[in-house]
Amino acid sequence: MSGPPLLFDRSLHRRRLDRAARAYADADFLKVRAATDAVERLEAIMRSFPLAVDLGARDGSFARLLADSPARERVGALIEADLSAAMLANRPGPRVVVDEERLPFAPESLDLVVSTLALHWTNDLPGALVQIRRALKPDGLFLGAFFGGLTLTELRQALLQAEDEIRGGTGPRVSPFADAFDAAGLLQRAGFALPVSDVDRVTVRYSHPLKLLADLRTMGETNVLLDRPKRPLSRAVLARACEIYIERFAEADGRVPATFEIVTATGWAPHESQQKPLKPGSAKVRLADALHAVEQKAGDKAG
Repeated sequence: MSGPPLLFDRSLHRRRLDRAARAYADADFLKVRAATDAVERLEAIMRSFPLAVDLGARDGSFARLLADSPARERVGALIEADLSAAMLANRPGPRVVVDEERLPFAPESLDLVVSTLALHWTNDLPGALVQIRRALKPDGLFLGAFFGGLTLTELRQALLQAEDEIRGGTGPRVSPFADAFDAAGLLQRAGFALPVSDVDRVTVRYSHPLKLLADLRTMGETNVLLDRPKRPLSRAVLARACEIYIERFAEADGRVPATFEIVTATGWAPHESQQKPLKPGSAKVRLADALHAVEQKAGDKAG
């Protein structure tokens, strides 16, 4: 039985992250935003997590923000894990180089897994989520954030139009992202209980589209699709893409917006103590009685 199709060049992705590590803090605003949200969610959960993993830790934003939060008292050991060794260098605390597609953690060994803006680069996101669920102890928590489908929609449109105009054809220049509406369903498919998801749409404004491209490079978020065009993006295509971007999306002050959709999903490793939906027909009170309404048979006219 064949596995899921390969979308990303993971080796290239690691090299891009290694390259970005030195200056990552110059463009870590989305990572910080997602990590801040994760910490705030943990603050609202009144329970302890003796052993936690930050999967895709990058520059350690989550650990730094957690250190200044009341939730830190409820999180014991925190292991920072990342695909890039360069990202983990020169920081205190336990760290491990990990491929998110092949997790090394023993079954039922972790109490908490947090992952912010890293899992969207996995070839098999459902499979990665299954591995996370297996690594969690019963009633362990997964808290993840990844880019959703509207991310970089303006850039995607501008590049496609520019390349089609100049070369008479297009190729994928921006990574596909998971549909925001599928997030809770993905967790359910992976075996998580009580899955919940929501979306944070962020608009970042730039003086020029090239500033956006520079930030993406600094973040290590540039194209690593396996079927990306073999020809590099020419100056002519890039210049035309910038023109289209400005023509179609520039605001009154001349700045251009870039949309980022951050999908956050939480789920729990199943445990017998968790709430479960009632079985059909098990209700002990009729809905009509609860609503103080008169029940009518199908086809009867309302009075």
